[in-house]
Amino acid sequence: MEIANKKQRPGNGLIDAVFSWSLEDVMNKNLYTNKVKEIPDTFMSTDHYLDSFINPLLEETHADLYSNMMNSLRNAPSREVLDVKISMDFNPPKDLLYHILLKTTREGDDGESKQQYEPETWDLIAFSDVKPKCVEDLNRPKMSYVIAVIQVRKDDGSARFPILSSKPVTFKKKKEGGREGDKLFVVRLTSLTTNIRIWKTLNMDNESANLKIIKTVLKIDPRDEEGDCGLCTDRGAQATTLLNAKAAIQSFGLDNSQEEAVLSCVKERKCVHRSSVKLIWGPPGTGKTKTVASLLSVLFKMECRTLTCAPTNIAVIEVAKRLMELVRGSLLYDSYGLGDIVLFGNGERLKVNDHDDLLEVFLDYRVDALASCLSPLVGWQAGLNWMINLLEKPEEQYQKYLDKIKGKNEESDDANMLEEELETGSSSGELSSTEEKDGLITDKYLNKTNVNKQHLKKLIVQTIKENKRKKMKDESSQKKNLLGSNDKVASCIGEVTIWTFEEFVLKKYKSLAEQLDFCMTTLYTHLPTSYIPREAAENMVRALNLLQTLGGLLKTVAEIPGGLRDGLKGIHELQITMSECVVILKLLRGSLTLPNFADNYHIQSFCLERAVLLFSTVSSSFRLHSEGMTPIELLVIDEAAQLKECESTIPLQLPGLCNAILMGDEKQLPAMVQSMICENSGFGRSLFERLVKLGHKKHLLNIQYRMHPSISRFPNQTFYKGKVMNGPNVTDTIYEKRFLKGDMFGPYSFINISQGKEEVDEKYSSKNMAEVSAVAEIVAMLYREFLDSKQRVRVGCIAPYKAQVVAIQEKLGKKYNTDVESDFSVNIRSVDGFQGGEEDVIILSTVRSNGSGIVGFLSNFQRTNVALTRAKYCLWVLGNSATLITSGSVWGELVHDSKARGCYYDACRDKNLEKVIADASDELTTKLSAMSLSDEPGSSS
Repeated sequence: MEIANKKQRPGNGLIDAVFSWSLEDVMNKNLYTNKVKEIPDTFMSTDHYLDSFINPLLEETHADLYSNMMNSLRNAPSREVLDVKISMDFNPPKDLLYHILLKTTREGDDGESKQQYEPETWDLIAFSDVKPKCVEDLNRPKMSYVIAVIQVRKDDGSARFPILSSKPVTFKKKKEGGREGDKLFVVRLTSLTTNIRIWKTLNMDNESANLKIIKTVLKIDPRDEEGDCGLCTDRGAQATTLLNAKAAIQSFGLDNSQEEAVLSCVKERKCVHRSSVKLIWGPPGTGKTKTVASLLSVLFKMECRTLTCAPTNIAVIEVAKRLMELVRGSLLYDSYGLGDIVLFGNGERLKVNDHDDLLEVFLDYRVDALASCLSPLVGWQAGLNWMINLLEKPEEQYQKYLDKIKGKNEESDDANMLEEELETGSSSGELSSTEEKDGLITDKYLNKTNVNKQHLKKLIVQTIKENKRKKMKDESSQKKNLLGSNDKVASCIGEVTIWTFEEFVLKKYKSLAEQLDFCMTTLYTHLPTSYIPREAAENMVRALNLLQTLGGLLKTVAEIPGGLRDGLKGIHELQITMSECVVILKLLRGSLTLPNFADNYHIQSFCLERAVLLFSTVSSSFRLHSEGMTPIELLVIDEAAQLKECESTIPLQLPGLCNAILMGDEKQLPAMVQSMICENSGFGRSLFERLVKLGHKKHLLNIQYRMHPSISRFPNQTFYKGKVMNGPNVTDTIYEKRFLKGDMFGPYSFINISQGKEEVDEKYSSKNMAEVSAVAEIVAMLYREFLDSKQRVRVGCIAPYKAQVVAIQEKLGKKYNTDVESDFSVNIRSVDGFQGGEEDVIILSTVRSNGSGIVGFLSNFQRTNVALTRAKYCLWVLGNSATLITSGSVWGELVHDSKARGCYYDACRDKNLEKVIADASDELTTKLSAMSLSDEPGSSS
C-alpha cells in the first residue's frame, strides 16, 4: 500500500493514502503496526524530524476512521443526493472531481429528529444506496465502497458541494415526474481538516518552508540557553524596552514570577539574531492565562505582530477574552485600535456568539461590517454625500423629493419604479445615478444592506429599522388626504407616502445619521490603525457627537411654531451646529481614502495581513501560510503541553517566525490519541514535554491562587516537589467556605466507600453505582443547604470513566441547573473534560473497587493531577481505600496522606450516605442474582 511521493503531491498525500484503503484495510486494526516507529527525543536532521511523524499521522487517521465506522456510523450525519455532475477539472484517474447536489430536508420529512447534515471542507464522506446503519451498508452490491472528500467551496448557502472521489461515481438522476432513478446517500465519516494541515506542513517544500525554529528544537543543549546574545549590541535600547514593559504591566497585579516571565519574553523578542523557544511552566491555578494576556498587552503596545494559538477553541476564547479586558481600558477613542486585533476560525465551534465582548475582533463579523461600509451604494462615501446634501440644501432636496412623487405622470411612473426598485433592491444591486446624486434612499434599502448590525455592540439598529418599516407601511395605508396648500399635511398617491418638509428632514436625517453612526464606528473599530490614522478616528468621534447634538436640535425646532423652515433661517445655534457638521463631514470625505476590495476574501486577507495580534486554534493558524502574508514576529502557544508535537509544526513554520513562547504544564494531561499504536510510539507527546525531558530551561509560575491550601498540599508535594506556593488570597481565613456541616465535608477529605462494586458497560467502561448514589446524595445535601443559606455554589462532579459520568448524569437527571452563572449549578464531566476548568466544590469519584488493586488508567499521574486540582474551596474524593492502596499507584499515597492528615472518613459515618450506598448495593446484588438465574440451564431469556 504505497502512498504518493510527498514532494510531488504535498496537498493530497494524506487523501491519497486514505483513498487507497479498502474497506478491509479500514477495519484492519493492525494495518500500520509494523510501520509506526517510536518517535525519538533528538533528531539527525529536519527531514528526519518531519518524517518521524508521517506514519504515526497515517495510523492516527486510520484509527479515527476505524473508531467512527465501528461506534458512530448509525448516528453519523447523512443526507440524500439528488444529482451528481462531473466537474470541469475532472481528470482521471486521480482527479475524480464532481459536484453533488444534496436534498434539503425540512424538519420531520423523514420522521427522524436528526439535524440535516451540512458538509464542511475536508469532511470525509462515504456513498451508499441506503441510509447507513452499519459498516456493511457502505459496501453493497449496487454501490461498492466509495469515499470522497468535500473540497473548498464558496459559502453561498447552496446545496451543491464540490468533492474529490476515491472512485468514479455512477448515479442515474430521477427524472421529473418519473419513478426511475438511483437512491444515493452520503454519510459523514470524519473530518480530515487538522490532519491535512499537519500533513501539508510536514511536507512543505524546503524552499518555501521556514525551518528556523524547527532547527532550534531538533537538539537542545541547555548550555545554549545561558547568557545574552553576543550580537545584540544596543544594551541601552533593550534596557529602555524592558523598563517600558515593566511600567506597562504594573497595573496588572502580577506576582514576581509572572512579571519575570513577561519581561523575559519581551527581552527575547527584541533579539533577531537567533531563533529561540521559551517555556513558561504554569501549574494549576498559577495564573497562566493572566500572564499570557499581560504579555500580549505589552506586545500590543510595542506593535509586535504576534500569533497566539492553543489546541482548543475554549482555550483560545479564554486568552482572547482576558486580553480584551486589558486592552479596552487602554483605548483612547472608544473602540479605535481594536482593528489591530483579529480572532479567526470557525465561529460555531468557537461559540463566538456567546461572547459579545469578542464580536468586535472576530474576523467574520469584521468582514461583514466592512463590506457594508465600503459598499459604493449605501456605504461610507454615499452616506457622507447624502448627509452633506441634506444639511446644505434641505429645501432643494425636499423639492427634488416632491418632484419625483407628485409631478407629471412620467415622474409618477418614475417614483413608482423607484419605490419598486428600492423594495426589491433592484436587479443590478445599485440605484441609478440620478437617485444617488440626489441623495434619495429609503429605510427599506438601508435595512437590506446593514443586516449584520445585530452582531455589533452599540450598533444594533436592525430591530429599530424593522419597526420603522412596519410603521411606515401602516401610515401609508391610513393616510388618505392628498397634498394640499398646507404642506404640513401628509398625503398618499397610490402607495407612495408623501412626507411634509419636517417629516422629510427628520426621517432622512435620522436614517442617514444611523447609517453614518454604523459606518464610522465600524471603520474606526475594524480598520487597523496602520490604515486609519488617530486623527481620523478623533474626527469621526467628534462628528458622531455633533450629529447626535444636531439630531436633538432638529427635533426640538420642528416642534416649535414656524417649524424647521423658520428655524433653519433664524435659530443661530442650529445654523452653527449644522455648519460644523458639514465642515467635519467634508473633512472626513476628503482626508480618508478607503481600500477598494473586490470581494470578502480580499477583506479577510487585508485584516489578517495588517493585524498586530492574531488569535486562532493551532490548526486554524494554517490559514496564515497563504502567499503574501505579512510575517509573524512572535508565536505564543497556550496550553502547549496538550498539543501533539507534529501539530505544533503548523504555526512553527510560519513565514518570518524566529521566536516562540510555549505556555503549559507537562504534569497535566497531554493530547488525546485514538490509536494505541501511536500512544506507544510517543505520537501524543508535546514539544513542550520533549524539550523539558531534554533539560530545556523553563520559567516556573510559582504561586497558585485557586485552591484552598488543604487541597493544594498533596498535588504540590507529589507533582511539583513543593515548588508552588499558596497565594495570599487562598491563605486568608475568608477563603475557607463551608457548604455542608460536619468534618467529613471540610475543605479536603477522602471518603471511603468499601461496599461499592465495579461494573463494565457495553463499551468496556467502568462504573460504580454505590459511588454514583453517594455523589447524587451529596449534591442533594448541597442543594438543600443552598435553599436554606442562599450561599452561591458551583459544583463539579468528576469521574475518570465515561460510564460513570453517564451514570451520574442519569441519576441526577435535570434536577439541577448546569449554567455556571446560576446561584446553584452542577456540572458532570470526565477528568479529561475538566482540564482547564474549576468549580467551588469538586466531588471526585474514583470508581475502581476490587480486591486485586487494579485501577487501569486511573494510575496515570497526569490524569490524577488534573482531577485533584479543579476545586477552589472543597475537594471530596470518593473511593475504595483498600483497592487504591493495593494498586501501588499515586492513589495509594493519597489515601495514606489523607489518613495522616486526619482527612480520612468512612462514608457510613454519615447516615444519609450509609443508606443510599446500602440501597445501591442491594440493587446490584438483586441484579446480579437475576442475571445468574437467567444463565442457568432451562431458564428463559
